[in-house]
Order: sequence, then structure tokens, then C-alpha cells
Amino acid sequence: MKNLISKVERGEELSLNEWVKLYDLDIYTLGELADSIRKELHGNKTYFNINRHINPTNICKDICKFCAYSANRKNPNPYTMSHDEILEIVRNSAKNGITEVHIVSAHNDRVGLDWYMDIFRKIKKEFPNIHIKALTAAEIHFLSEEHNLDYDEVVELMIENGVDSMPGGGAEIFDEKVRNYICKGKVSSENWLKIHKIWHQRGRKSNATMLFGHVEGRRERIDHMIRLRELQKETGGFNAFIPLVYQTENNYLNVKEPITGQEILKTIAISRILLRNIPHIKAYWVTSTINLALVAQEFGANDLDGTIERESINSSAGAKSRYGVELGKLVELIRDSGFRPIERDSLYNEIREW
Repeated sequence: MKNLISKVERGEELSLNEWVKLYDLDIYTLGELADSIRKELHGNKTYFNINRHINPTNICKDICKFCAYSANRKNPNPYTMSHDEILEIVRNSAKNGITEVHIVSAHNDRVGLDWYMDIFRKIKKEFPNIHIKALTAAEIHFLSEEHNLDYDEVVELMIENGVDSMPGGGAEIFDEKVRNYICKGKVSSENWLKIHKIWHQRGRKSNATMLFGHVEGRRERIDHMIRLRELQKETGGFNAFIPLVYQTENNYLNVKEPITGQEILKTIAISRILLRNIPHIKAYWVTSTINLALVAQEFGANDLDGTIERESINSSAGAKSRYGVELGKLVELIRDSGFRPIERDSLYNEIREW
């Protein structure tokens, strides 16, 4: 293991098996390795933004076994917001100083392409300075198939109607055997990467996620990160990597025991070490809990996402995130944990230090 540690410290390339073997290191050694990279890149800064999540519909043509959000037997409350309802949410959140609206929802085949695109255009027209982060690669794939458009055409429509960046959702786990089990019929791993490549080629930025802690193993996580690293070498378009912790309630995977905090921290630390070419590692407090996200700052994470205000997807599966976190509390928690709270915009330009 000493040789492996030395290779990490020198920034040398590891084999897939060696990356997996990093999990065998004790958590403190792994944390120190990740923390040294974090400090090299970002010093003592922890980033967040003032944002609002909106999930406009939970009606979905796909049935993913891990999902508790889409309308089904475990969540028999279908809804689709009107554009007026969505705009009213943005108006109210604008009063709270949001700089970003994050719009992700289900694959609703009961509404047309215009329903998706028109709301982006309306938000941008009324709030030109609010950054619109919207449409995962899975949603783009759905719209492409539903309306007989290629990915390039959907991407062009997004840009024309005011979308500024793409979230990283829909990646789940790239291993197709696992993917076929947990989300059969959803965008393939190959096409997820292709869509983000197209977006990056337009000079736009996106995030990347990985859903872990369900039926995948450590090897599948490492494979997932390696594929992201290779695309980042080619395009440089990923702003952040976001390891999303699987939530165990109200879905069809029937995972009895949630992943341990130690395994979460090890995964975050390894992601910081492996993904040196993706600048930011986000400890998404929505899925990890705010307390573990704060600890993750010592394990390579330098971003906690934001205030969010309202969140429906992960909270449907048991996450304690439905009403977001108050700005003053988030700032205080970051500062009390020994880090500098830096408010950022959606592209990681610094706005102010709190």
C-alpha cells in the first residue's frame, strides 16, 4: 500500500484495480491524500450558491427502480405545474436573491416540447440575470426520442430558449449491467456522455453525477469516474463532480441498509484524487445530510451546492431536504467547521466571502 500511496502523492496514473484498492486504505490516510489536493486547488474555500430547485412534473414514462419521485404505486400523486405556477416560484425566490434556478423533472410524455422550452424562455425574459440550469442528459434523450429530434437539435433549442448550463443528473452508474437493472430504458451511458460532449462543444459547462450506495460495487464506481475523466480530458466542460448518495425509501430496489458514512467519505475522497481534471467536488448535502457534507470538506469536497429552498426528488426517497437550508445557517456551518464560506455563481465565479 505504501507504493500505492506514493503513486497517488506523485499524481501518477493508476490502473482500475489500483483505484479500487484505494478503498482498502484507512479512512484517515485517504482523507489526507484527498485533502492535500483540495488545498492545492482551493485552499480553505468552500463554495455554495443561492439557488432554487424546481421540479415541475413527476409524471414519467420511465420507471427507474431507485426513483421515489415519479408518479407510481409508491407515489400516487401525479402533478404537472403550469408555467404561471413556475414563474410565481421564480418571482418569490428572486426576492431572496437567488442567482440560479435549477429545473429538473420527470420524462412527461403528456406535455409537448414547447412546455419545456417555453418556460425557460419566459424565465429568461423576466429574469435575464438568473442563471438557468436545466435538463439532464436523460431528459434530453427523452425529448429527442419523443419528438424525433437528434441531440444537437434539442441542445440548440435549449440554448435558444435561455438554458445556461446543464445539471449532471441521469448518469446514475455507467456500467450497463447495473444500469439495465436499475433504470432500463433510460439514456445509455454512451449517450449520456455523448450529450454532454455536444453541450461542451457549444462552449457550455455542465456538471456530472454518480448515484452510489445501491446495488453497484466499488469497481463500478471507479469505472464511472474514469469515463468522466476521459471525457473531461477531451472537452474540459465539467465544472463539478457530484457523488449522489442513494436514498433507500419508497422505491423498488429494496436495499435494506443504507451505505455507511465511512464508505461515502471514502468515495468522495477517491473522486477528488481520481478526478484531478474536474475542478470541483460537491458534497451534495441533500443526499448525504448536511452534517456529513461538512465532514466531507476534510475529504476533498470544496462545494456544498446551495440553499435550494425546495427539493422534491430526493426528499421523496427519505432525504431531509424538502425545504432547503437557510442561508445564514449554511454560512455559519461552513465557518464553524473551519472553512471560508464563498458564495459563487453557477460557473464558480466568486461573488463574495461571507
